Amino acid sequence: GLAVAALEVGDDAFERMLADPKAQAFTENFTGQWLSLRDINATTPDKLLYPEYEELLQWSSLQETQRFFDEILKHNLSVRNFVDSDFAMLNGRLAEHYGIPDIHGVKIRKVALQPESHRGGVLTQASVLKVTANGTSTSPVLRGVWVLDRIMGQAVPPPPPNVPAVEPDIRGATTIREQLAKHRATENCASCHSRIDPPGFVLESFDVIGGWRDRYRVAADQKDWVKNRVGPLARYLAAYQYGLGQPVDAGDSLPDGRPFANIDEFKKLLLTDPEQIARCLTEKLVTYATGQPVRFSDREAVDQILAETRASDYGLRSLVHAVVASELFQRK
Repeated sequence: GLAVAALEVGDDAFERMLADPKAQAFTENFTGQWLSLRDINATTPDKLLYPEYEELLQWSSLQETQRFFDEILKHNLSVRNFVDSDFAMLNGRLAEHYGIPDIHGVKIRKVALQPESHRGGVLTQASVLKVTANGTSTSPVLRGVWVLDRIMGQAVPPPPPNVPAVEPDIRGATTIREQLAKHRATENCASCHSRIDPPGFVLESFDVIGGWRDRYRVAADQKDWVKNRVGPLARYLAAYQYGLGQPVDAGDSLPDGRPFANIDEFKKLLLTDPEQIARCLTEKLVTYATGQPVRFSDREAVDQILAETRASDYGLRSLVHAVVASELFQRK
C-alpha cells in the first residue's frame, strides 16, 4: 500500500495510489490496526441484554467507520473529524440504531448530523464502541485507555501488581463509578485513573453495541423486564428480557480541571488541541507504514510532518502524503 508511493513520491504516484481501488486495503488494514476494528468478532453481545444485535448491524458499523475514513482521506478533511464531525456514513439499519430518522436501505451514504444526535467522529461509532467493550458490559478503564492511546497519543502504564480488576456488577446494585472511586482514592492508582477515567466515563453513555443509553441494561427478574411479556409465548419472545438499572453519569473533569457533562462537551475539549490529535494519528500512520513504533528520537521528524500539514488544518491526505515523504518512512 503505502510503500508504492514512496518510490516516486515526487510525482503523482501517491495520488494515483490513493485513487486505485486497492487503496481500500489501506483503509481496512489501517483502521483495523489503529481503531482495533480487526477485533470486531472478538466478543458476542449478550443476547438477553442486546437482542437487537445481528449481522447486518455489525456489517453496517464496520462499513460506517471504513467509509468515514475514506471520506476524510478523499477530501483531505481535517483529522479533527475523527473527534467530531457534522456528518456520518450511515445506512437504514445503522440510522435506526442511532435514532436518526428517515434513512432507508442498505447502502452506506453521507448523512448530515443534527447536534442532538450525540454522534460524529469515531468515538461514537458502533464499531469502536463494540471493540472497546466485552459484550455484556462496558468498562470505563478499557475505553479510557483506548481513547488515551488511539486518539490522544498518551501511553498508559499497566496497573500496579496486586490491584484487583474492576468487575462490573451485572445486577446493577453498584455503579462502575462507585467501584472506580476506590481506585482513584488509592495513591498508586490515582495518577493514572485521573487520566483514564474521564474519557472512559463519558463513553458510558454508549452501550456495548454503540447504542445511546440514559440507564444501564441489567439482568432482571421477569417482573422487572422492560416490556414484561407473559403468557404461553413469553419464552419465545426474548426481545426485552432485561431490566433498567442505574442511570448513566457521564460527566467528569480532565486532569487539568476542565469539566464536561457529556460526550458533546468532551469532544469540544479535545478539539481545543488539534495538534495532539494530529500527532497521535501521525505516529499511528508511521507505525503502520514502517512496522516500527515511533521512538523518542523520531520526535523531530514527527514535528516536521506536523509543521508541513498545519496549513491544511492537518488534512488526512496531507498527513499520509507527508508521512510517506518523510525520512522516517524513507529510511525504514
